[in-house]
Amino acid sequence: MNNNDLLLRLRYALDIKDTDIVKAFELGGLTVTKEEEKDMLKKITNQAEEKDEFEKNTYVKPINNQVFDSFLNGFIILKRGPQKNKPTEAPQLKSNQIRHINNLLLKKVKIALQLTSDDMLDIMAEAGAYPSKGELGAILRKEGHRNFKPCGDKYARNFLKGLTVCYRED
Repeated sequence: MNNNDLLLRLRYALDIKDTDIVKAFELGGLTVTKEEEKDMLKKITNQAEEKDEFEKNTYVKPINNQVFDSFLNGFIILKRGPQKNKPTEAPQLKSNQIRHINNLLLKKVKIALQLTSDDMLDIMAEAGAYPSKGELGAILRKEGHRNFKPCGDKYARNFLKGLTVCYRED
């Protein structure tokens, strides 16, 4: 999954409004207009049948890891408010430093929604995934730790699906 898919699924799962997405980017240190935000969520439609699957799933404005990280930082501030005695701007990681964006997604959504590890396991169970507590702990560890485990698309997809089941009323 690419970052646009992650943003789109997170937006749907938590029913985040367009204005809140723009505000989260602003709180994360990036200026994004409402039109740019819509382009991030809009797929390019190809009329030609001979186009391959990769080209059909491209977005008008692709998001790199650094932009998605800025959104997640702003989303934390949007949900929890700014920290007292701390700068409101979160430290930005360089795009080449972010190798495992799915791990970052799980960590930062956990922080933003104030979830415990048990809550995250319950959310994943709603989607039919049953990682152990140890696996989840390894996914949430800092990259470079000896027990760090990269989070695959399957876990990220199941986490977002479980969020949809838990947080959407329809």
